Amino acid sequence: MSISAVTFDLWDTVFDDESDEPKRLAQGLETKPETRHLLLLEALSRHHEITRADVDLAYAVANAAFYKVWQEASITWTNRERLEVLLKGLGKPLPEDELTALSTKMERLEVETPPDILPGVKDAIASLSERYDLCVVSDTIVTPGHGLRDMLAHHDLLKYFKGFAFSDEVGRSKPDKAMFEAAQAAMGVPFEEMVHIGDRDNKDIKGAQALGMKAILYTFKRDVDRYTTSADAVCEDHKDLVGIIDALAEE
Repeated sequence: MSISAVTFDLWDTVFDDESDEPKRLAQGLETKPETRHLLLLEALSRHHEITRADVDLAYAVANAAFYKVWQEASITWTNRERLEVLLKGLGKPLPEDELTALSTKMERLEVETPPDILPGVKDAIASLSERYDLCVVSDTIVTPGHGLRDMLAHHDLLKYFKGFAFSDEVGRSKPDKAMFEAAQAAMGVPFEEMVHIGDRDNKDIKGAQALGMKAILYTFKRDVDRYTTSADAVCEDHKDLVGIIDALAEE
């Protein structure tokens, strides 16, 4: 069957992860992790005796738990859920309205100072949108789906996508089939007519292929899976992406 729809991972496939940090530095801003710790310390200090060391340790434990659940259970806690786990561990709650405001501030850091997009990706997406329906399939780590939409809009990319499957909205994360099923429902085509592009073999490639999709490993930013991947194709440069997908469509 030919290819009718193309789905994109975002982090290190469309967005250049952490490319916002030099921008923050140039603006005199702290790093995102430092900012989150300081915001939490400030909020907790209004209600409890708390030290920076307490906050750092609590964040380390909560982050370790987040990554374990993400990797082993295919669930990405929302930022608020991560904060709730952290505060429960500390035994130091925050009023509901303050917790909501704190979580929102943290979620907007990448929206207010957005990362760059990777070289050639805008042209590739624009060209692909002329012949295929496009959808985002992305895990959310701190910035939720609505913030990622804002970031796509900032780079004038939102208009090219017909659908979105974000893990905080789906309730599961890649490689869980629910993520790709959400994309398939948005596209309205069989899995066999879909191809997914992402940078992680275990999440992007294996997750898509398990449902009969084609999968392309993108290696410009992250190439550790290049020589062990089961991907149908490998793409190192977005300028080659249209040709790679067209070739898969002709098979």
